[in-house]
Amino acid sequence: MTKTKLLSKAAILSLGLAMSGSAFSATTLHVGTWLPPTNPQNAEVWPTWAKWVEEATEGRVKVEIENDLGHPKTMFQLVEDGVVDAGFSYHGYVPGRFQLPQIVEQPGLGVGAEAASVALWRVYNKYFMDSGEFEGLTPIGMFTHGPGYIHSIEPITSFDQIKGKKIRIGGGVQSELGDRMDVTPVSAPAPKVYEMMQQGVIDGAFLPMGEQKTLRLNEVAPNVTMLPGGMYLGSFSMFISPYFLDQLEPRDREAIMSVSGEKLSALAGRAWDAIDDEGLKAAEEAGVNIIRVEEEDQMAQDFQRLIQGMDEKWIENVSDRAPNARQALEELRTIAREYEREHQE
Repeated sequence: MTKTKLLSKAAILSLGLAMSGSAFSATTLHVGTWLPPTNPQNAEVWPTWAKWVEEATEGRVKVEIENDLGHPKTMFQLVEDGVVDAGFSYHGYVPGRFQLPQIVEQPGLGVGAEAASVALWRVYNKYFMDSGEFEGLTPIGMFTHGPGYIHSIEPITSFDQIKGKKIRIGGGVQSELGDRMDVTPVSAPAPKVYEMMQQGVIDGAFLPMGEQKTLRLNEVAPNVTMLPGGMYLGSFSMFISPYFLDQLEPRDREAIMSVSGEKLSALAGRAWDAIDDEGLKAAEEAGVNIIRVEEEDQMAQDFQRLIQGMDEKWIENVSDRAPNARQALEELRTIAREYEREHQE
């Protein structure tokens, strides 16, 4: 009798431990990335979000970050196919699919990445989320890098000097700008720019200032032409598999989304603003020739003439999927500029 009771107690204890272990086993959320570890997205944004997710789900969901997953244009498909559970990419790498995020890329916004990122998330979420651009994906954030400039081997102080030059173009609004400048466009992801410039494959690139540090462009691009407010912004999205979300308990789905959206978008924007500041400092310390074009300079005035009609062209291009594009563009600029003013005070 005593032996039977002891066995029974042992079995109950064993079952209880097994159930306890099952109850507290975490689900792993695999995030795929493609930029180098030094980029703010991998160094700060994803790790911070991972902590937020683990805290919000009380440890029931753990985040693992997987680097070097290939060309950024494949990230959308990798998440759709379930190879990884979440990721991010640049909209311009998939021409034709993501036209609505280009609302934030149009020249003339005149704000940093955080303000632009918050404005993009709010406006896309309000006006465009039902457009079908993210079919098979669930957006969890949107952001921009900082203002784009001309990084070049030879100094560029007028648009006549860039005509015919081989310039790396990242897609999106950059393609339209390159066409208007009469450059010879070369399509390539940002991490390839160092090698291409070093080998003379390209004469320059359109990129934000942060890449002077993260891609070490100060070693191969001894000149940077900074137009007032930058020439454009580049837009990205962060997304997660809806099938992964469906497998979670409702409380964990809600927890993940509660630390995403505008909160995650603002975090990403701040990180990219910070790396732009660091990139400018690195360029100056390396002796890069920083050509600061002033509002009254001829090149700045020529740029304003060059970009005339770009708003209207974008509005017309997206009219079939966004009949309210003009209203959305006006609202985005209002949100971004007010946010910038509030956070600079």
